[in-house]
Amino acid sequence: MKKIIFILTVFITTLSFSQTKLYLNPKADGYVANTKTIAILPLRVQVKLRPKQLKDFTSEQIVEMEKNESLDIQNAMYTWFLTRKKRGTLLVGVQNPARTNALLKKNGIDKFNLDAYLPSELGKILGVETVINGSYETSKPMSTGAAIGLAVLTGGMFATNSAVMNMNFMSTVDDELVVNYNKKVKGSLGSDAQDLINVLMRKVSRRIPYTK
Repeated sequence: MKKIIFILTVFITTLSFSQTKLYLNPKADGYVANTKTIAILPLRVQVKLRPKQLKDFTSEQIVEMEKNESLDIQNAMYTWFLTRKKRGTLLVGVQNPARTNALLKKNGIDKFNLDAYLPSELGKILGVETVINGSYETSKPMSTGAAIGLAVLTGGMFATNSAVMNMNFMSTVDDELVVNYNKKVKGSLGSDAQDLINVLMRKVSRRIPYTK
């Protein structure tokens, strides 16, 4: 029975379709060559629940859900990059999100409200040459508490999900955009943030200059 469920899960994931847009700065290789460490900032997250689901959450709960989702994605991205680093396919170092968030807090910066700061300003605080920022929209959050609640509301873990990831690699030297990665996915994205990041990053990793 477990084998059948596993095969079904793989099959549903295979049915997912995606659209990817990738921008590379003409001088991307030079930026990468001068980067020792990248820091992953919490993404701006927007959870777009259906009206039937919205009635079961307050506005405060939605905001908290988005914050939890943002941190889960930040940590999942760190794990993804760290795995590539251990494999020898990531050309730069990656800062632990715990350090990133602690340094932001120490300097009086709200990690969920970074739009007022230039990458160069954040780079000085974090001690990195590149920061990753951007946005993420989803119809089904994957942070543990929210995912369990919505699984009950949608009648199971195989409910269709859709997500849009817009991710920027920004130089903290001159505030230039080095890479922009925009990916839309619709279908079964797995059961947690790590599954999501694996789906979103699997193909693009071969095309961004920070990996080989």
